[in-house]
Amino acid sequence: MKIVLTDAQTVVDELVNADPLRELGEVAEYGLLGYEEIAESIADADVVVVNKTLLDPYTLRLAKNLKYIGLFATGYNNIDIDYCREHGIAVCNAGSYSTNAVAQHTFALILEAFNKTSKYDRYVHDGLWKRSPTFSPFVYPLNELAGKTLGIVGLGAIGTAVAKIGNAFGMRVIGCNRSEKHLDGVETVGFEKLLRESDVVSVHCPLNADSKEMFNKNAFAKMKRGAVFVNTARGGVVAERDLYEALQSGQIGMAAVDTLCVEPMEEDCILMGAPNCIMTPHIAWAPVETRERLMGIVVNNIKNFFAGHPTNLVT
Repeated sequence: MKIVLTDAQTVVDELVNADPLRELGEVAEYGLLGYEEIAESIADADVVVVNKTLLDPYTLRLAKNLKYIGLFATGYNNIDIDYCREHGIAVCNAGSYSTNAVAQHTFALILEAFNKTSKYDRYVHDGLWKRSPTFSPFVYPLNELAGKTLGIVGLGAIGTAVAKIGNAFGMRVIGCNRSEKHLDGVETVGFEKLLRESDVVSVHCPLNADSKEMFNKNAFAKMKRGAVFVNTARGGVVAERDLYEALQSGQIGMAAVDTLCVEPMEEDCILMGAPNCIMTPHIAWAPVETRERLMGIVVNNIKNFFAGHPTNLVT
Protein backbone atom coordinates (compact mmCIF):
# COMPACT_ATOMS: atom_id res chain seq x y z
CA MET A 1 0.00 0.00 0.00
CA LYS A 2 1.35 3.46 -0.94
CA ILE A 3 0.45 6.11 1.64
CA VAL A 4 1.19 9.78 1.00
CA LEU A 5 1.20 12.49 3.69
CA THR A 6 0.86 15.87 2.00
CA ASP A 7 1.25 18.27 4.94
CA ALA A 8 2.95 16.16 7.60
CA GLN A 9 4.52 19.11 9.41
CA THR A 10 1.05 20.21 10.58
CA VAL A 11 0.94 17.11 12.82
CA VAL A 12 4.33 15.36 12.88
CA ASP A 13 7.52 16.56 14.58
CA GLU A 14 10.42 15.09 16.56
CA LEU A 15 8.03 14.06 19.36
CA VAL A 16 5.18 12.61 17.29
CA ASN A 17 6.18 10.64 14.19
CA ALA A 18 4.47 8.79 11.36
CA ASP A 19 5.88 5.36 12.24
CA PRO A 20 2.42 3.86 12.97
CA LEU A 21 1.49 4.55 9.33
CA ARG A 22 4.65 2.83 8.12
CA GLU A 23 3.39 -0.39 9.66
CA LEU A 24 0.58 -0.31 7.07
CA GLY A 25 2.65 0.24 3.94
CA GLU A 26 5.13 2.43 2.10
CA VAL A 27 4.89 6.03 3.30
CA ALA A 28 5.91 9.13 1.34
CA GLU A 29 6.03 11.96 3.85
CA TYR A 30 5.97 15.56 2.57
CA GLY A 31 6.31 18.43 5.03
CA LEU A 32 4.00 20.84 3.23
CA LEU A 33 3.22 20.51 -0.46
CA GLY A 34 2.36 23.56 -2.52
CA TYR A 35 -0.87 23.44 -4.51
CA GLU A 36 0.91 22.83 -7.82
CA GLU A 37 2.97 19.98 -6.31
CA ILE A 38 0.08 17.92 -4.98
CA ALA A 39 -1.20 16.13 -8.08
CA GLU A 40 2.11 14.54 -9.09
CA SER A 41 3.04 13.72 -5.51
CA ILE A 42 -0.12 11.66 -4.96
CA ALA A 43 -0.40 10.21 -8.49
CA ASP A 44 0.47 6.66 -7.43
CA ALA A 45 -1.07 6.72 -3.96
CA ASP A 46 -3.55 4.19 -2.65
CA VAL A 47 -4.09 6.29 0.47
CA VAL A 48 -3.64 10.02 1.01
CA VAL A 49 -3.56 11.46 4.52
CA VAL A 50 -4.00 15.21 4.90
CA ASN A 51 -4.76 17.91 7.39
CA LYS A 52 -5.49 21.13 5.50
CA THR A 53 -4.26 20.22 1.98
CA LEU A 54 -6.80 21.13 -0.70
CA LEU A 55 -7.94 18.01 -2.56
CA ASP A 56 -10.10 19.11 -5.46
CA PRO A 57 -10.59 17.89 -9.06
CA TYR A 58 -7.31 19.54 -10.10
CA THR A 59 -5.12 18.08 -7.37
CA LEU A 60 -6.84 14.67 -7.52
CA ARG A 61 -6.86 14.35 -11.32
CA LEU A 62 -3.80 12.03 -11.58
CA ALA A 63 -4.62 9.83 -8.58
CA LYS A 64 -6.11 6.90 -10.49
CA ASN A 65 -5.28 4.32 -7.78
CA LEU A 66 -6.60 6.38 -4.89
CA LYS A 67 -9.06 4.49 -2.72
CA TYR A 68 -9.00 6.39 0.53
CA ILE A 69 -8.42 9.88 1.96
CA GLY A 70 -7.77 10.13 5.69
CA LEU A 71 -7.98 13.39 7.59
CA PHE A 72 -5.86 14.56 10.51
CA ALA A 73 -8.88 16.70 11.37
CA THR A 74 -12.58 16.69 12.11
CA GLY A 75 -13.48 19.25 9.44
CA TYR A 76 -13.30 18.22 5.78
CA ASN A 77 -14.15 21.42 3.89
CA ASN A 78 -10.78 21.11 2.09
CA ILE A 79 -11.93 17.90 0.38
CA ASP A 80 -14.19 17.88 -2.69
CA ILE A 81 -16.66 15.34 -1.35
CA ASP A 82 -18.73 15.22 -4.56
CA TYR A 83 -15.63 14.38 -6.62
CA CYS A 84 -14.64 11.65 -4.18
CA ARG A 85 -18.11 10.17 -4.22
CA GLU A 86 -18.19 10.13 -8.02
CA HIS A 87 -14.77 8.43 -8.21
CA GLY A 88 -15.32 5.91 -5.43
CA ILE A 89 -12.82 7.45 -3.02
CA ALA A 90 -13.66 6.98 0.64
CA VAL A 91 -13.07 9.89 3.03
CA CYS A 92 -12.74 9.41 6.79
CA ASN A 93 -12.16 12.13 9.37
CA ALA A 94 -10.98 12.11 12.98
CA GLY A 95 -13.36 13.32 15.63
CA SER A 96 -13.22 13.91 19.38
CA TYR A 97 -9.43 13.69 19.67
CA SER A 98 -8.77 17.16 21.08
CA THR A 99 -11.59 17.74 23.59
CA ASN A 100 -9.43 17.78 26.72
CA ALA A 101 -6.60 19.70 25.04
CA VAL A 102 -8.82 22.54 23.81
CA ALA A 103 -10.68 22.76 27.13
CA GLN A 104 -7.33 22.96 28.92
CA HIS A 105 -6.06 25.69 26.62
CA THR A 106 -9.31 27.61 27.00
CA PHE A 107 -8.75 27.81 30.73
CA ALA A 108 -5.08 28.61 30.28
CA LEU A 109 -6.26 31.72 28.41
CA ILE A 110 -8.96 32.52 30.97
CA LEU A 111 -6.51 32.13 33.85
CA GLU A 112 -4.02 34.38 32.09
CA ALA A 113 -6.73 37.02 31.77
CA PHE A 114 -7.61 36.83 35.46
CA ASN A 115 -4.18 36.08 37.02
CA LYS A 116 -1.89 37.91 34.56
CA THR A 117 0.85 35.35 35.13
CA SER A 118 2.94 36.38 32.13
CA LYS A 119 2.85 40.04 33.11
CA TYR A 120 3.99 39.29 36.65
CA ASP A 121 6.69 36.97 35.34
CA ARG A 122 7.95 39.80 33.14
CA TYR A 123 7.81 42.16 36.14
CA VAL A 124 10.04 39.81 38.15
CA HIS A 125 12.50 39.10 35.33
CA ASP A 126 12.82 42.81 34.58
CA GLY A 127 14.20 43.17 38.12
CA LEU A 128 11.28 45.23 39.41
CA TRP A 129 10.42 42.95 42.34
CA LYS A 130 13.92 43.49 43.67
CA ARG A 131 13.14 47.21 43.93
CA SER A 132 9.61 46.80 45.32
CA PRO A 133 8.95 48.43 48.71
CA THR A 134 6.60 45.56 49.64
CA PHE A 135 6.84 41.79 49.40
CA SER A 136 3.63 41.67 47.35
CA PRO A 137 3.41 44.49 44.77
CA PHE A 138 -0.09 45.09 43.43
CA VAL A 139 1.01 46.06 39.93
CA TYR A 140 -1.71 44.34 37.91
CA PRO A 141 -5.21 43.83 39.36
CA LEU A 142 -6.16 40.18 39.87
CA ASN A 143 -9.65 38.69 40.08
CA GLU A 144 -11.14 35.42 41.29
CA LEU A 145 -13.02 33.13 38.94
CA ALA A 146 -15.29 31.85 41.72
CA GLY A 147 -18.66 33.54 41.50
CA LYS A 148 -18.09 34.86 37.99
CA THR A 149 -20.42 33.86 35.16
CA LEU A 150 -18.95 31.79 32.33
CA GLY A 151 -21.00 31.83 29.12
CA ILE A 152 -20.31 29.00 26.69
CA VAL A 153 -21.44 29.28 23.07
CA GLY A 154 -21.68 25.73 21.72
CA LEU A 155 -22.26 22.82 24.10
CA GLY A 156 -20.63 20.01 22.16
CA ALA A 157 -17.87 17.84 23.58
CA ILE A 158 -15.43 20.73 24.06
CA GLY A 159 -18.01 23.15 25.41
CA THR A 160 -19.17 20.48 27.86
CA ALA A 161 -15.59 19.89 29.05
CA VAL A 162 -15.08 23.64 29.52
CA ALA A 163 -18.32 23.79 31.54
CA LYS A 164 -17.06 21.10 33.93
CA ILE A 165 -13.84 23.04 34.55
CA GLY A 166 -15.86 26.21 35.12
CA ASN A 167 -17.98 24.37 37.68
CA ALA A 168 -14.80 23.16 39.41
CA PHE A 169 -13.65 26.78 39.78
CA GLY A 170 -16.96 27.70 41.40
CA MET A 171 -18.20 29.70 38.44
CA ARG A 172 -21.81 30.07 37.45
CA VAL A 173 -21.94 28.39 34.02
CA ILE A 174 -24.51 29.29 31.39
CA GLY A 175 -24.60 28.12 27.80
CA CYS A 176 -26.40 28.29 24.50
CA ASN A 177 -26.54 25.69 21.77
CA ARG A 178 -28.14 25.51 18.33
CA SER A 179 -30.12 22.41 19.35
CA GLU A 180 -31.70 21.91 22.74
CA LYS A 181 -29.27 20.49 25.25
CA HIS A 182 -29.39 19.95 29.02
CA LEU A 183 -26.21 19.50 31.05
CA ASP A 184 -25.67 19.17 34.77
CA GLY A 185 -24.25 22.38 36.17
CA VAL A 186 -25.13 24.44 33.10
CA GLU A 187 -28.07 26.81 32.79
CA THR A 188 -29.23 26.88 29.16
CA VAL A 189 -30.07 30.40 28.00
CA GLY A 190 -30.56 32.34 24.78
CA PHE A 191 -27.63 33.97 23.02
CA GLU A 192 -28.52 37.54 24.01
CA LYS A 193 -29.00 36.66 27.68
CA LEU A 194 -25.64 34.89 27.62
CA LEU A 195 -23.99 38.02 26.25
CA ARG A 196 -25.65 40.27 28.86
CA GLU A 197 -24.83 38.15 31.90
CA SER A 198 -21.41 36.62 31.22
CA ASP A 199 -18.17 37.85 32.74
CA VAL A 200 -16.37 35.47 30.36
CA VAL A 201 -17.73 34.42 26.96
CA SER A 202 -16.03 31.34 25.49
CA VAL A 203 -16.78 30.16 21.95
CA HIS A 204 -16.93 26.44 21.04
CA CYS A 205 -19.29 26.26 18.09
CA PRO A 206 -18.44 25.12 14.54
CA LEU A 207 -18.00 27.64 11.75
CA ASN A 208 -20.97 27.60 9.39
CA ALA A 209 -23.37 30.00 7.71
CA ASP A 210 -25.16 30.66 11.00
CA SER A 211 -22.04 31.27 13.09
CA LYS A 212 -19.93 33.23 10.60
CA GLU A 213 -19.03 36.58 12.24
CA MET A 214 -21.70 36.03 14.91
CA PHE A 215 -19.38 37.95 17.23
CA ASN A 216 -19.63 41.33 15.61
CA LYS A 217 -20.24 44.94 16.65
CA ASN A 218 -23.80 44.19 17.76
CA ALA A 219 -22.82 41.15 19.82
CA PHE A 220 -19.92 42.91 21.55
CA ALA A 221 -22.18 45.89 22.37
CA LYS A 222 -24.55 43.55 24.23
CA MET A 223 -21.80 42.05 26.40
CA LYS A 224 -21.01 43.28 29.89
CA ARG A 225 -18.62 46.19 29.69
CA GLY A 226 -15.15 44.89 30.54
CA ALA A 227 -16.02 41.22 29.98
CA VAL A 228 -13.47 38.71 28.70
CA PHE A 229 -13.94 37.16 25.25
CA VAL A 230 -12.25 33.82 24.46
CA ASN A 231 -12.21 32.07 21.09
CA THR A 232 -10.64 28.64 20.65
CA ALA A 233 -13.15 27.64 17.95
CA ARG A 234 -12.71 29.05 14.43
CA GLY A 235 -11.48 32.52 13.57
CA GLY A 236 -14.36 33.08 11.18
CA VAL A 237 -16.91 33.30 14.00
CA VAL A 238 -15.42 36.72 14.84
CA ALA A 239 -15.51 39.98 12.89
CA GLU A 240 -11.93 40.93 13.75
CA ARG A 241 -12.24 44.66 13.12
CA ASP A 242 -15.28 44.79 15.39
CA LEU A 243 -13.35 42.95 18.12
CA TYR A 244 -10.48 45.41 17.71
CA GLU A 245 -12.86 48.36 18.11
CA ALA A 246 -14.54 46.78 21.15
CA LEU A 247 -11.12 46.37 22.78
CA GLN A 248 -10.11 49.91 21.87
CA SER A 249 -13.25 51.34 23.45
CA GLY A 250 -13.00 49.18 26.57
CA GLN A 251 -16.35 47.52 25.87
CA ILE A 252 -14.41 44.24 25.91
CA GLY A 253 -11.93 44.18 28.79
CA MET A 254 -9.74 41.46 27.32
CA ALA A 255 -9.77 39.05 24.40
CA ALA A 256 -7.91 35.75 24.22
CA VAL A 257 -7.90 34.02 20.85
CA ASP A 258 -6.23 30.92 19.44
CA THR A 259 -7.64 31.21 15.92
CA LEU A 260 -7.89 33.91 13.26
CA CYS A 261 -9.84 34.37 10.04
CA VAL A 262 -6.64 33.88 8.02
CA GLU A 263 -3.91 31.52 9.22
CA PRO A 264 -0.97 31.83 9.46
CA MET A 265 -1.54 35.40 10.61
CA GLU A 266 -1.41 38.06 7.90
CA GLU A 267 1.20 40.81 8.10
CA ASP A 268 -1.49 43.45 8.54
CA CYS A 269 -3.77 41.53 10.94
CA ILE A 270 -5.64 44.24 12.83
CA LEU A 271 -5.57 42.36 16.14
CA MET A 272 -1.78 42.74 16.35
CA GLY A 273 -2.40 46.34 17.38
CA ALA A 274 -5.29 45.66 19.74
CA PRO A 275 -4.94 46.43 23.46
CA ASN A 276 -5.49 43.66 26.01
CA CYS A 277 -5.49 40.91 23.40
CA ILE A 278 -3.78 37.58 24.12
CA MET A 279 -3.11 35.49 21.02
CA THR A 280 -1.77 31.99 20.53
CA PRO A 281 -1.09 30.47 17.07
CA HIS A 282 -3.84 27.83 16.74
CA ILE A 283 -2.15 25.43 19.15
CA ALA A 284 -5.00 24.57 21.55
CA TRP A 285 -5.40 21.18 19.87
CA ALA A 286 -1.70 20.33 19.67
CA PRO A 287 -0.31 18.77 22.88
CA VAL A 288 1.90 15.74 22.28
CA GLU A 289 -0.65 13.31 23.73
CA THR A 290 -3.39 14.80 21.57
CA ARG A 291 -1.40 14.40 18.36
CA GLU A 292 -0.48 10.84 19.32
CA ARG A 293 -4.17 10.13 19.86
CA LEU A 294 -4.95 11.71 16.49
CA MET A 295 -2.35 9.54 14.74
CA GLY A 296 -3.89 6.48 16.36
CA ILE A 297 -7.38 7.40 15.15
CA VAL A 298 -6.11 7.96 11.59
CA VAL A 299 -4.27 4.63 11.56
CA ASN A 300 -7.29 2.75 12.93
CA ASN A 301 -9.55 4.40 10.36
CA ILE A 302 -7.30 3.07 7.57
CA LYS A 303 -7.15 -0.40 9.09
CA ASN A 304 -10.91 -0.54 9.55
CA PHE A 305 -11.61 0.65 6.01
CA PHE A 306 -9.46 -2.01 4.40
CA ALA A 307 -10.88 -4.63 6.78
CA GLY A 308 -14.33 -3.85 5.42
CA HIS A 309 -15.86 -1.98 8.37
CA PRO A 310 -15.01 1.70 7.92
CA THR A 311 -15.12 4.12 10.87
CA ASN A 312 -15.61 7.91 10.84
CA LEU A 313 -16.72 7.65 7.21
CA VAL A 314 -17.67 10.98 5.61
CA THR A 315 -18.37 9.49 2.18
